[in-house]
Amino acid sequence: MLFIWQGSVLPKIMPRLVMLTAFSIVIYLFHGSFFSYKITLNPSAFTLLGVALAIFLGFCNTAAYDRYWEGRKLWGALVIDTRSFTRQILTYLPGNDSGKTASTKAVYLTIAYTYALKHQLRDTDAMPDLQRLLSADECRQLEAIRFKPVMLLKMLGHLIAQAGQNGHIDSITKMGIDRNIDRLSATVGGCERIANTPIPFPYHVLIHRTVYIYCLLLPFGLVDTIGWMTPIMVSFIGYTFMALDAIVHEIADPFGTEPNDLALNSLCKTVEHSLLEMAGLPMPKAEMRNANFCID
Repeated sequence: MLFIWQGSVLPKIMPRLVMLTAFSIVIYLFHGSFFSYKITLNPSAFTLLGVALAIFLGFCNTAAYDRYWEGRKLWGALVIDTRSFTRQILTYLPGNDSGKTASTKAVYLTIAYTYALKHQLRDTDAMPDLQRLLSADECRQLEAIRFKPVMLLKMLGHLIAQAGQNGHIDSITKMGIDRNIDRLSATVGGCERIANTPIPFPYHVLIHRTVYIYCLLLPFGLVDTIGWMTPIMVSFIGYTFMALDAIVHEIADPFGTEPNDLALNSLCKTVEHSLLEMAGLPMPKAEMRNANFCID
């Protein structure tokens, strides 16, 4: 664990950590003097300030992890709800739709909904994934739509309504299926709430200012006490605070593409593979080779 690089925040903070170490070495070489003026700081003050800083960083870390964990619960519920919805439509929707069964169309719309939600949260282009899952006419309807997951749920709702009008399902079954669509809609809203409501900016400003001022003043408080160990201890303490600050920033946006963000690509592939298996439909070979499935 001491030498793990991939997935850690060390690559992010390494330039800052190197600069802090170099600054500490300079302070040690000049014995804490600045232009012939001796800067004397009491280590006790750093102890009190360090405790307060640790408490504040702990609060921000908890807030960031709450966002991360809520996002994970929402996507875990999405996997469950898409499977439940697919089971229902495969059981109750045998009707035809232009040569393709309505249940098959619903399966692909549900998979497309999952990919569309991922792309909306990451602000990326969803059309490449939608084009391989949907018909050309459906893609044209979605091309200019901003909230594609919501529109896909609307398409699913129309499909269920049409099945009810054709007498394929009764009103009670229709209501049961519609509840799963409501849950999928609630998942979209929950993810949008996390993505569109970041941790207040003053918290980030206060963390940055306090962490870096603390780390830059720390060598002056340690140089007369521990001597040549000053750069080592300052680097270690600075690594602790800077790394925790970087982790807060990384997991506060759980839908990004950084190493410790939610594995949305894998979750989408899990949904796709699971639903296609349930419907007895072929799995694309490329997806079979590249899928990295998640365990919920």
